[in-house]
Amino acid sequence: MKTNEETIKDIDGNVYRTVTIGTQVWMAENLKTTRYNDGTEIPLVTEQSAWYNLNAPGYCWYNNDRNIYGALYNWYALNTGKLCPPGWHIPSDDEWAILIAYLGGDAIAGGKMKDAGTMHWLSPNTGATNSSGFTALPAGFRGKSGFIPGSNALFWSSTAFDASDAWTRYLQSETIVAGRKNGGMYHGFSIRCLKD
Repeated sequence: MKTNEETIKDIDGNVYRTVTIGTQVWMAENLKTTRYNDGTEIPLVTEQSAWYNLNAPGYCWYNNDRNIYGALYNWYALNTGKLCPPGWHIPSDDEWAILIAYLGGDAIAGGKMKDAGTMHWLSPNTGATNSSGFTALPAGFRGKSGFIPGSNALFWSSTAFDASDAWTRYLQSETIVAGRKNGGMYHGFSIRCLKD
């Protein structure tokens, strides 16, 4: 596990650090592009009821304020296949499983993925070492009732669960677990891109 000298740039000009974990190369930061890789703008949705009722691509910022945690995207935005820079893609549920297994499995991988300390994560940030270099930040998510900050990180996979949900991975301040659950496609979650 090592942080790479190689960086990747999105179409907006944002530069991301990358990290090799096992056989995979991941972005070591959450995606923050406002445009698809073909230059088309992704719809910015700031109003809560509009977000919840959206059945089309959209993105937002936590509290509608651009920040270090990256943007939050709904599943319809990532399902276009145009969010990541060329040569990169949204990881499938199986590709997330490879990462988690390499880091020791669901029960302990979260501690190795979370940014250490409490500068970003709420206390206690149990077992956070970031020994993987993944540097997960607690971007929270956008759901039915608005923004939920600070104590968790949720990441989309590209794998649908059913017609309205998709598989996600989550990390929490209180545990070292790297959890897996299905989430409604309307949610705003973080994106990490994986090298092809």
